[in-house]
Amino acid sequence: MQFRQQALAKLQSPEELDLPVRFARPQGWLALSVSVVVMAAASVWAVTGSVASTVSAQAILTHGQGSYILQSPVAGQVTAVLARQGERLAADAPVLKVHTGQGDEVVRTVAAGRVSALAATIGQIIQTGTNVAAVEKIAHASDPLYATVYVPAENASAIPADAPVDLTVSSVSTQEYGVLRGHVKSVDRAAQSAQSISAFLGDDQLGEQFTKKGRPVAVLVRLDPSRRTKSGYRWSSADGPPFPLDSMTLASGAIRLADQHPVDWLLP
Repeated sequence: MQFRQQALAKLQSPEELDLPVRFARPQGWLALSVSVVVMAAASVWAVTGSVASTVSAQAILTHGQGSYILQSPVAGQVTAVLARQGERLAADAPVLKVHTGQGDEVVRTVAAGRVSALAATIGQIIQTGTNVAAVEKIAHASDPLYATVYVPAENASAIPADAPVDLTVSSVSTQEYGVLRGHVKSVDRAAQSAQSISAFLGDDQLGEQFTKKGRPVAVLVRLDPSRRTKSGYRWSSADGPPFPLDSMTLASGAIRLADQHPVDWLLP
């Protein structure tokens, strides 16, 4: 009977307009406000923000002009080695003396540089065209070092001019001295073959090593100079390693690519 009376009272007054209505609790308003702010910030960042990415690849420290492989123009027996590894020689300087059927012949440098490797020994029989030395082209002892980073060809177009580069040098402890700093000087748009890399570096094995995963693109990196460090270049640590850097030192380089706007990949 009591339930019937309550039902009849409800029908007679279906709307309780005199009672306040609570749409949400304060905690609900707080959560809603936070959600709106986060969504607004994400929308603005998607339009105006950018995402930085890098490409990492094998690298080597060299002087800018590269090296060349000195080949013997004659066949015969090596009777004297006239140059030392690491020695700087002028153009047309004697390197080997070879005894041929017509007498003794001298194998000379093609261009001035530093002898980075000697492949001939006294008593060795060589043929015409035999590789006898590798010579790094250096005009002056103070010529700066550069890094050549061999990046995958598909990443070459995304490398901007003067992009920052971090180089991990194989002969330097990264945990103790950090990474070597540099900036992109130029990007060779043509993919490099093993033969072209070997010709530039004066080393057939390096040509094969840098092309194991395909033909890369050579990126020339200018090392940032510093008067505070022993090496003469800037490092992520304050002083860098307590010794100078040598050319033909292997490294790995991380190049910062052009910034990408997230809206490019958020939208279909």
